Amino acid sequence: MKKKKIVVIFGGRSSEYSVSLESAFSVLSHIDQEKYEIYMIGINQKGEWKHFEGDIDFIQNDTWDYKQLHSVYINPDVSKHCLIEIIDKEIEEIKVDAVLPILHGKNGEDGTVQGIVKMAGIPLIGCDILSSALCMDKYRAHQLVEMNGIKTPRAVYLENYQAYHMKKQDILSLHLPLYIKPLKAGSSLGISKIESFELLDEAVQHGFQYDDQMIIEEEIKGFEVGCAVMGIDDLFVGRVDEIELSDGFFDFKEKYSLQTSQIHMPARISQPLEEKIQETARRIYKILGCRVFARVDMFLTPDHEIVFNEVNTIPGFTAHSRYPHMMQGAGVDFQELLTRLIEMGIEDANTRTI
Repeated sequence: MKKKKIVVIFGGRSSEYSVSLESAFSVLSHIDQEKYEIYMIGINQKGEWKHFEGDIDFIQNDTWDYKQLHSVYINPDVSKHCLIEIIDKEIEEIKVDAVLPILHGKNGEDGTVQGIVKMAGIPLIGCDILSSALCMDKYRAHQLVEMNGIKTPRAVYLENYQAYHMKKQDILSLHLPLYIKPLKAGSSLGISKIESFELLDEAVQHGFQYDDQMIIEEEIKGFEVGCAVMGIDDLFVGRVDEIELSDGFFDFKEKYSLQTSQIHMPARISQPLEEKIQETARRIYKILGCRVFARVDMFLTPDHEIVFNEVNTIPGFTAHSRYPHMMQGAGVDFQELLTRLIEMGIEDANTRTI
């Protein structure tokens, strides 16, 4: 049987470029090479798209970007269903079966790349344009989820830096400690936790280095839990995990080193409570229009109240990443997981084609 040609896109013009390389290396290490022919596209930090054919160790080490790599683009002509690769000034059309973006943050997880793939009519493995953009927007995602009866943290939204001064009194009415979060950044980049309003100006200025919009939230007492979700209509969920922090919060350094924190999978909670969290994750996934896969992050208070945090539409797939571990806890190993996601994405695209 002919192998399906799957495009794996990695890198990206984002502050999470290095995380994408780690995730892509892990995905490429586990994907079933007997079923799929892999076509790798690397996007460097200049935003250049290149066809990479080398050893995947070069991706992990960030030495993949050779000068002689061919430029490649997704052909937006829906009748072509292909990539365009420039080889010695000649154009070669590459027919492909699906695109799997392993990109994190801006210019990759926010609906931008998803829009290019959708325009080309190529099956996309993952959330679509709307759900990708919406889940990246913490403020509007919170509004929709809260309208559907699920609690979210009390917060103030800053649409720009000028709004910070206009809404200063609203911010001062929030209860400390506060989390200052760039609206659309991921991997906890640009986030600060403050326990004194004297640190507010500095934290806000730091956050605006990562995005032009901000959300300032009250801390939720308790701990963070997550749930891996997979599916379109009939949803499959992984085991719930729990983040145990010794101090501070689960920032970029802790997420990818776990030096002072620990992830418990499964979470140290009762089965009925785990099932309640899983059901809440399903609801949030559907409210925000997610498809194929995403990770839903929530807080669990000491009173066992569930509070929505955020959805990662392209969760990490690194050696430390939570999504594959949660699915493994539910009996789905990494290779099987990737196969399910690929086949589901292709089937979903084919059934939705008009």
